[in-house]
Amino acid sequence: MIRRLGFIAALLLSLAVPARAQNRIIVRTTLGLQGLQGVCNALSLPLLPPACTVVGGLRDPLNQLFLVSTPLDPTTLLNLLGTVQGIVDAEIDQLISLLGPNVVPSPPPSGMISETPVPYFGTTVWNGYANQPAAQKVQVSNAHSPPFSVSGSGIVADIDTGVDPNHPALAGVLLPGYDFTRNQSGGSELTDFTDPTPSPCPSCPPAQVNQSSAAFLDQSSAAFLDTNPKYAAFGHGTMVMGIIHLVAPTAKLLPLKAFSSDGTGFLSNILQAIYYAVGNGANGINMSFDFPTSSPELASALDYASQSALICAASAGNDGQKADPGTGTGMVYPAALQNVVMGVASTTDLDTRSSFSNYGNAIVWVAAPGEAIVTTYPFSTYAAGWGTSFSAPFVSGGAALLLNRQAKTNESQAAAAIANADPLVPPDPDMGNGRLNLVKALTSLSPQDFTISAVPATSTINAGQPATYTVTLTPSGGFNQTVSLSCGGSPPASKCAITPSLVTLAGTNAATATVVVQTIARSAVPLAIPLRIRPLPPLVAVGVAYLLLWVASLFHFTFRRFGQAPCPRPGLSAALGLLAILLYSYSCGGGAAPGNSSSSQASQISFSLTLNPTSVNGGNPSTGEITLSAPAPGGGAVFSLSSSNTSVATVPPSVTISAGSTTAVFQVTTMTTASSTSVTISASNSGLTQTASLTVTPQPPTGGPTLTSLTFNPNTVVGGSPSVGAVTLSRPAPNGGALVTLSSSNPGVVTVPASVTIGAGATSASFPASTSSVTAPTKVTVGASYAGVKQTGSLTVTPPLPPGTPTGTYTLTITGTSGNLNHNTTVSLTVN
Repeated sequence: MIRRLGFIAALLLSLAVPARAQNRIIVRTTLGLQGLQGVCNALSLPLLPPACTVVGGLRDPLNQLFLVSTPLDPTTLLNLLGTVQGIVDAEIDQLISLLGPNVVPSPPPSGMISETPVPYFGTTVWNGYANQPAAQKVQVSNAHSPPFSVSGSGIVADIDTGVDPNHPALAGVLLPGYDFTRNQSGGSELTDFTDPTPSPCPSCPPAQVNQSSAAFLDQSSAAFLDTNPKYAAFGHGTMVMGIIHLVAPTAKLLPLKAFSSDGTGFLSNILQAIYYAVGNGANGINMSFDFPTSSPELASALDYASQSALICAASAGNDGQKADPGTGTGMVYPAALQNVVMGVASTTDLDTRSSFSNYGNAIVWVAAPGEAIVTTYPFSTYAAGWGTSFSAPFVSGGAALLLNRQAKTNESQAAAAIANADPLVPPDPDMGNGRLNLVKALTSLSPQDFTISAVPATSTINAGQPATYTVTLTPSGGFNQTVSLSCGGSPPASKCAITPSLVTLAGTNAATATVVVQTIARSAVPLAIPLRIRPLPPLVAVGVAYLLLWVASLFHFTFRRFGQAPCPRPGLSAALGLLAILLYSYSCGGGAAPGNSSSSQASQISFSLTLNPTSVNGGNPSTGEITLSAPAPGGGAVFSLSSSNTSVATVPPSVTISAGSTTAVFQVTTMTTASSTSVTISASNSGLTQTASLTVTPQPPTGGPTLTSLTFNPNTVVGGSPSVGAVTLSRPAPNGGALVTLSSSNPGVVTVPASVTIGAGATSASFPASTSSVTAPTKVTVGASYAGVKQTGSLTVTPPLPPGTPTGTYTLTITGTSGNLNHNTTVSLTVN
């Protein structure tokens, strides 16, 4: 696996030099945590420190991203890892700083804030905060007022130094967040503050308190913050959060602490924060930081966030440089990742570019005020800030307003709306689309929606015939989401199938689907009266038996009549005697003993074991199902479970099918694996064992979509009726589309195409499934395979259900659902 000998000299040289500090490397691998630690152990030499140590995972959805520490020179370890199969990529864990050039005027201008308390969306704030010039410039108040009346929705995450969780202005909207610098819950930046809390001093003059472009406005003890390097960026996160709240006061705020109060933070913590934001329901991410070195994993994380519809904004930096992609001068990240991030530059209140702001369309999408921005500061007070750090949250807050006006707004839609900005004075071609104007952005974003209709409005058929309707979905306002279709109100003994059941609209053109209601012909059903003979109590049975024997002997000879000799009747007496013997045997021991009936029945019940899916990526579960041929006896049926390879897949020790039931399910837990591994899962009961095979495959390469599901709608049909299958990928299909192969375990009952193609950029595709008539319910497994990953789905085919669909007129409701949008239309169906 490792070409070790070629690097042994380099290892000896590197390890012979005492390590001054542990270097940090971000590694993406398909080997899993244990496999990666095994690589580190294999790279190490006897009697010397380990070449590397796995610190832990970085929360990516594929569980492939890890942080390792090493005493080696980072380049040496990167070269070594590049030779190992299963290592996808690796990069240095950069140490990033919030601090930059000091851009605060010295001394800060006095008299720029009014401390008069005013109400603000359920809290009380300083007037200088709520009604400051920057808020008026971007039209915050007009966005909050009719005709828009939006004040923010969703969750905005801020990757920063944390927040003061006790600030009264932020009461009611702060979520707990997470501290990645300490790997603990809670995003408070006060965890870094160990000195006595300063006392307010309203009459004290303004004083600059740190190097992160902030000026304290109401503190008597600003000096110790100013001179203490460990507080060089203290308050930065609270200030940024305050600006987001100023613009979107009803949006929830999620503090993600990736930086310490000295302004430093590792790239690995930023990556964790991005994945945490996606996994915890954030709708946007604010990143008021920048650094000059690109990172493939940062690009991958933000691409994942964009695919999850998160809206991201980042500051353009305070170096006063023009970004030049050719030379790399002035290029900063993440602002340069313009496909998934809006870079934000700073302007003055006169709509000119701030002298300190970086510029250039390679990193700037839009500009926003960034000078003397009054905002919240720890210890329940306020400060003013200068820098692009305080321009970006105006855009992040604006994104929350867009979400309030149109749910499910994604990054590209938000960027297009925010591009409707005001030109600078004079116009500046290097400042993106101009200065943010919230009213223009909201006006450009027409609420997205769709309508649904169906033809014909009425349909008349005979029982046994299908009724077919065409459903039309029409988008408005650029609606480009997927609509899930369903139908209700179908007649009894009928099935409603929609093809396709998932329709993705492209924003302008209408799309159609077909609804088929399959009815069942009515037929005469023979009258069947179940007959069940219960045994008589033994005492009664003995008495009846003796009586029958006496009657038998009585009728064996008939008495003399009119002087004739008795006539033998052997046939009748024999029949009565036999009936007496059978009755006695059935009631007094011929049947099953009550105490042993359950066990004797259980020993006659067979069972089957199935897994769904039969192939999974390591780390993903599969579901096992045990099905009895008859209901479980009293007390239930206990099945012991086992796995042939517990290092790859594990199962519970046992599962019980309760009395009267026929099925039970259990979960198969899998672990990451470096190669495709087949595991046998076994279930045993009363000496009978059934097995099923599960294939555990490695996690797919970074960036590529994987097959996640195969479903049918409906999943139970009458033989001869169609169903619609759907295959789904974990992310959009690549250019050229994704070809998914299909197979049926019983082609004589269920027939599917050999393959279906998911179009480029789409995540799902549907395919038809035709069925044949059956005499008994038949469950057929359909398999799908793409890029080495297999998924299965089941379709149950049933015989016709007599007596068929009854006559009558029915109202069929066809419903389309997308997010919080729900529309329906009705049609009439008459069955003769």
